[in-house]
Amino acid sequence: MRGQAFVSLFPILLVLTVFFFGAFAMALAQSFGYAPQYGIQLFPTLNYYQTLFSDTAFWGSLGLTFYYALVPTLIGVGLSIGFALYLARTFRSNSIALLFYQIPMVLPYLVGVSLAILLFSNGGLFARLLYQIGAIGSPSDFPRLINTSNGVGIMIVYLWKQVPFMTLILYSNLLVLGNREEEGAYLLGADRWQVFQHITLPKLVPSLVSASLIVFAFNFGSFEVPYLLGAGFPNTLPVEAWRYFDSPDLNDRPKAMAIVVLVSLISASCLYVALYAYRRYEVSRGRK
Repeated sequence: MRGQAFVSLFPILLVLTVFFFGAFAMALAQSFGYAPQYGIQLFPTLNYYQTLFSDTAFWGSLGLTFYYALVPTLIGVGLSIGFALYLARTFRSNSIALLFYQIPMVLPYLVGVSLAILLFSNGGLFARLLYQIGAIGSPSDFPRLINTSNGVGIMIVYLWKQVPFMTLILYSNLLVLGNREEEGAYLLGADRWQVFQHITLPKLVPSLVSASLIVFAFNFGSFEVPYLLGAGFPNTLPVEAWRYFDSPDLNDRPKAMAIVVLVSLISASCLYVALYAYRRYEVSRGRK
């Protein structure tokens, strides 16, 4: 039985071993100074990590990476809960409406980046519309949302892409679990907030945790959206890793690998802490 299970899992284990753990092992070795292809033979050394930790720009990049990962995830969770409840009540059997809602899920992030620039830049569609109706004196008076340090443009793209993903997971969960408990609570005199707080939300927690962790992990390691829509300084850690890797000085490449290793470890630690907290929550509710 175990042999059959191993054979069934072998393709995915092979992909994980070669493309993830293999690449991670190479990045780890280079971050400790083993990079003979670049003429670097300092293994083992912590110099690259010490250089990063002593640089205040690194800590600024780390804080910005958490900001871009956490804020859109939390906003997306709130929006997804509202949309999932609305879809479950209004479009329970309307497949056309649900298909239209899922369109952003099949489009790449670069499409979202292009749309954000076309719509929200100072020369974009909304700036020109507001100028035409006299709301602003010129298109350049439109509030700057793209390439700013507050990351509004980045978060718009994340939410455009990820809210449908999280909503679909929550919506599917609502359809599978049904609403008999909610109807019973209404018959016993509970109001809408009490039903949501004590019945609906606890039912959604498992799928909510799964969806939000996937989104957070992606945002934490995302490169192309912050690279194209970010302010340029400070950068997120993935963009900093690319900047070091693209440097003409080959001695910077182990530093890029050190950032890649740190991004992986920090992201994995955050996921572990979140899953541990979720496990404690489930135990506190008497569910093993």
